[in-house]
Amino acid sequence: MQGTDAPQAGSGQPSAAPGNAAALEDSPDADAQEAATVAALPGWQHVPFPGKTATQFQMVQHAGRSDVVAAYAASSASMLRRKLRVAPGDLDQITFSWMVPQLNTVADMSLRDKDDAVVRVVLAFEGDRSRLSLKDQMLSELALTLTGEEMPYATLMYVWCNRNQVGHIIHSPRTGRIRSMVVEHGPAHLNQWLDYKRDIRADYAAAFGEPPGALIGVGIMTDTDNTRTRSRSWYGAVELTSKND
Repeated sequence: MQGTDAPQAGSGQPSAAPGNAAALEDSPDADAQEAATVAALPGWQHVPFPGKTATQFQMVQHAGRSDVVAAYAASSASMLRRKLRVAPGDLDQITFSWMVPQLNTVADMSLRDKDDAVVRVVLAFEGDRSRLSLKDQMLSELALTLTGEEMPYATLMYVWCNRNQVGHIIHSPRTGRIRSMVVEHGPAHLNQWLDYKRDIRADYAAAFGEPPGALIGVGIMTDTDNTRTRSRSWYGAVELTSKND
C-alpha cells in the first residue's frame, strides 16, 4: 500500500445538525466530559498544553457510527494520546477516519501565529537524539521542564489543509522535528465521513527523508489557539497493523 492512498467516503451522510456533540459547545463542565472520554477510551489520556485552554472531547454516536470522539475547540489546543511502542521493523499501516463540517479558512500551518488544524492524527517516534539541532535540543529541554516529557525525536501528523494540496509536507514553524502530511485538501468532502489507510514507513520517509524509529505514541488533536477561532470535528477509531499480525 502506497502512502498516497485516497480517502473513501463513509457509508452514512451526517445531518447538518451537530447531533450529540452540540452539548460540547454549551456545557459548563468540560473537565467532566474529558474525563468521560478518557474512561471510554482505554489506554488514552487527555494531554493539555501549558498556558492553553483545553479543547473539549466527548464520546458520541454520529451518522450511524459508535465510539466516535467529538472535538470542539474554542481558541484552544490539547490532545488525546495513547502511548505505545512499535519497533521499526513492525511498523505497517494506520487506519483512521474523521468528519469535518467546516474548515478554518484563516489557518496556515506554515505560520507560527496561524498554526491550527481542524483535524490532526499525530504519530510520535523515537530516534537518535544526538542528531537534534541545538534549537531542537533546547525545545526538548523546555518541554521536559513544562510537561515532564521530552519532545519526541520526530512527529508526523496527518492533516486536512485548506491551503496545500494532498501529499504536501508542511514543516512546523517551531521545529523541524514536526512535519504534517496533507491527506485532505479544500471543501469538497466536508460534511461526510472519510476513511484513510496509510503506510507509516513510506509516509515517514517522505516527510523526513530517513527510515522511522520506533513509534511511541498516537494521538488526535483539533486546535484553534493561534487563530482564536472555533472548530468542531469528529474522529473515528485510530488503528494500527503490525508486520507480525
